Amino acid sequence: MFVANRMTANPVTVSPDTSIIDAAHIMLRKKFRRLPVVENGKLVGFFTDRDLMRVSPSPATSLSKFEVRELLTKLKVSEIMHRDAPTVRDDATIEEAALIMYQKKVDALPVLSEIGAVVGVITATDIMKTLIDMMGLPKGTTRITLEVENKIGVVRDIAEVFTSGGLNIDSLITCAQPDGRYEIIVRGNFPPKITGEVESKLESKGYKIIHSVRIE
Repeated sequence: MFVANRMTANPVTVSPDTSIIDAAHIMLRKKFRRLPVVENGKLVGFFTDRDLMRVSPSPATSLSKFEVRELLTKLKVSEIMHRDAPTVRDDATIEEAALIMYQKKVDALPVLSEIGAVVGVITATDIMKTLIDMMGLPKGTTRITLEVENKIGVVRDIAEVFTSGGLNIDSLITCAQPDGRYEIIVRGNFPPKITGEVESKLESKGYKIIHSVRIE
């Protein structure tokens, strides 16, 4: 799964000399929370609704709405935008984008092409939607969680149990635990009766089932 498949492509951009009020109107009209700032075809900053809130007068201000408007009209995006915003390439994986967001503590990234052009924006919501799709949550599935030892052949062994039962696995995720063991989460559209038989086979092989649920 790549960033190019999950990002918002061809994003609306602004120039560094765009006024704050014009940028705010664009975000309000387009229902965006972020705008890449581009100059001469290259990304020079990232303007967000948080930047806007930082410079917006307090509700307790003595300024009139006309004075506030004049103030925001004079203020340029370049004066408050994030100049060193982290970015991600469009050919990067979703995992890479998620890691950058986590490490940099941001909820969105401008997406650049191989030549450095801004081609999209990917957000934490896009990452979450990808996870939901990968886990098969939009459709009814059975979720089985097993606790296993860290040893070679475990995944193959588990997959063979499902295969022998005529079941197709939609997704399989392994999660390392602090004690060195792993939790393996298996999802698929498994009939209840066959699911019970598969669970019995897994337990007979020494795999501990710690959770099993049908999600409609």
